Amino acid sequence: MSSLLSRSKEQPHIRKSASDSSPASSTATTKGLRHERLSRLSSSGSSDLSNDKSTSHAESYFLRRENRLSAKKKAEEETANNDYKKMYEKAIATNQRLKSRLEISKQELSVIQDQLQRAQQKGKPGDCGSNMLETEKKESWSLKKRISDMEEQLKVKEELKMENQRLKDENGALIRVITKLSK
Repeated sequence: MSSLLSRSKEQPHIRKSASDSSPASSTATTKGLRHERLSRLSSSGSSDLSNDKSTSHAESYFLRRENRLSAKKKAEEETANNDYKKMYEKAIATNQRLKSRLEISKQELSVIQDQLQRAQQKGKPGDCGSNMLETEKKESWSLKKRISDMEEQLKVKEELKMENQRLKDENGALIRVITKLSK
């Protein structure tokens, strides 16, 4: 007991308050305090040596156990975060690709509709040649066919978009199940 009092006079004990350290460094502070306590116990007098050894062994056991658990937890979190991040990035890339294709299709559709309107305006009665009417009718027919094809493509893209969203939702549900099972 007297050795502890004399030692405390020699080495002042400084503790950090909880507000001085961040939550991330609180485990490091706790580990540092434990290490300091272990070093104090090992440097105390020989009269308490048998009691100190059992305390030291217990402290070191819990310290090692805590280190293993925290390392395991960090490894699991990193693995899970990387997998989620990869899946998220892949989904984002797919969405961007589909959006760009949809925009291109919409632009093409508007151009074709403009051409169709111009062709219909030219094909009004009062034009001079029947030959012109036939070519305009052919152009009109081809433009209508292209418009219908574009509309079909838009429908397919919308279906793909809905399917992509459904797969995202399923993926999220599976991730939640996996995290519950891993706990």
